[in-house]
Amino acid sequence: MTYEPPTHAVERSIRAKTGARTVAGIDEVGRGAWAGPVTVCAAVTGLRRPPEGLTDSKLLTPRRRAALAAELPGWVTAYAIGEADHREIDELGMTAALRLAAVRALDALPVKPDAVILDGKHDYLGAPWRVRTVIKGDQSCVCVAAASVLAKEHRDAQMAELGTEYPAYAFADNAGYPSPVHRAALEERGPSALHRLSWAYLDALPRWRHLKRPRTPPEAAALQAAGQLGFDL
Repeated sequence: MTYEPPTHAVERSIRAKTGARTVAGIDEVGRGAWAGPVTVCAAVTGLRRPPEGLTDSKLLTPRRRAALAAELPGWVTAYAIGEADHREIDELGMTAALRLAAVRALDALPVKPDAVILDGKHDYLGAPWRVRTVIKGDQSCVCVAAASVLAKEHRDAQMAELGTEYPAYAFADNAGYPSPVHRAALEERGPSALHRLSWAYLDALPRWRHLKRPRTPPEAAALQAAGQLGFDL
């Protein structure tokens, strides 16, 4: 199957409408995992021609994705990674954890973007950033595609390294996502120190169900609400 390559069309539209000079693309990885952090990349690419084959990381072979991830740091104008770990996900809930990771990525950029293109339907970032959400932005927008590849490669490598401490869960293969080996290890050993204890997988593990934590305590509500007040682009 062939896919249309990403373009700068959305970024050009934002620049024309708002006068923005620096636009960052944001994508995340790890939202649906049982273990490990949620990782966000913010990438600024300008309007240059992208590397050949750049697209959503999920559409790339591991070999091609790794090659692009090696090329992108020297091609992008700037990029930065932000994370919220498994403990913060359990404490805050995923919406607030995503915002925390995205803020960390944006704060780490050497230049502050005038606007942000956020992959997906929901704006989990919000004010004070000017946000345009784009469904399948990682396929259609160059800066978001670059962020997608960089975030995926960073988190996969991190999970493989962390997995050396917990080999039974095969994190090098599944990056903390559901898999038969991962599930079997959980049934036998229970969650590791990297697992999210508010996730529903524990409901299916009677032996370990008592470890489950409630999701999103009330004190996180204000943090979640703060991510809903963005600008309309």
